[in-house]
Amino acid sequence: MIRTARLLVDIGGTSIRFAWRETGGELNDVRIYRTADFPSMETAIRTYLRNCPVMPGVAALATANPVQGDTVRMTNLAFSFSAQEIRRALDLDALLIVNDFTALALGVPHLAHDDRQPIGPELAGVPGPIGIIGPGTGLGVSALIPTQTGWQALSSEGGHATCAPADAFEAELLRAAWQRHTHVSFERLLSGPGLRLLYELVCAAHGTLPQPATPAEITQQAQDGTCLACQQAVTTFCNLLATAAGNLALTLGARGGIYIGGGIVPRLGTLLDPVAFRSRFEAHGRLGEYLARVPTTLITAPYAALTGLDALLTAWLTHGRQAPLPFDLVLVQR
Repeated sequence: MIRTARLLVDIGGTSIRFAWRETGGELNDVRIYRTADFPSMETAIRTYLRNCPVMPGVAALATANPVQGDTVRMTNLAFSFSAQEIRRALDLDALLIVNDFTALALGVPHLAHDDRQPIGPELAGVPGPIGIIGPGTGLGVSALIPTQTGWQALSSEGGHATCAPADAFEAELLRAAWQRHTHVSFERLLSGPGLRLLYELVCAAHGTLPQPATPAEITQQAQDGTCLACQQAVTTFCNLLATAAGNLALTLGARGGIYIGGGIVPRLGTLLDPVAFRSRFEAHGRLGEYLARVPTTLITAPYAALTGLDALLTAWLTHGRQAPLPFDLVLVQR
């Protein structure tokens, strides 16, 4: 018999979020650790479990990488581990692993009203696919497709799709980015490292030298109005994100809406201009009117991916393989 106390772990390139839950209860003891503080995934989990009052029987992990088979290698992090070895080491009855944005997508249907904020007009949308996109250490992309048995989450590496400029200045920045990278994806520019790269490219375009600055410092100086290059970098960041979100809506036929997640956008505050975002989001030529009816929403819940992992475990424990499980799910059992 499977022990139903569950461990939930959302592993990003910068932070690891933990929680545990008993059947029917709330998420307990949510903790955030710096990923860089641990040499391995197992060490991080054991550190959290030292203060956990129960020993979970099942666990669900969200990892920022393509999930394919037993070996997990994270894209923007030097973590690599075997799902089966982690299950045995932690004495789990079952371990489920999905992409981090697949987990975030699964959390979207469970968002409360206060866990979301419209970007632009609060449109109703219509029943249909939902797109999820968000910049953090990388650029995550996922989707929800409605089925007769519930939402089907789709895994995606859409953040690595080729970046497309929408005006002459962005084309100039892209040409400069090609001098550094043979392929410039949206993730190259829409991420923490991408914001730093945009800042450097803007400085180069204006013939000025960039100052040492982290993405957080660039954002702060843009908010303070103390650095014009920082302001232009953040504005370009928001514009490119709106273009990528519009592309995703068209690709999916996401008439149910586009949700923006990740760790960066909630920190931008008023730097994300809803009017400018919607204008750029809809600026897709003949399909502008189509996109004008697609809602865009910011996810403000800090632990939506943990909620998605919890929903995934509930579906699997309740319905097994009959549940609409993600296609990229890795499941190992005792």
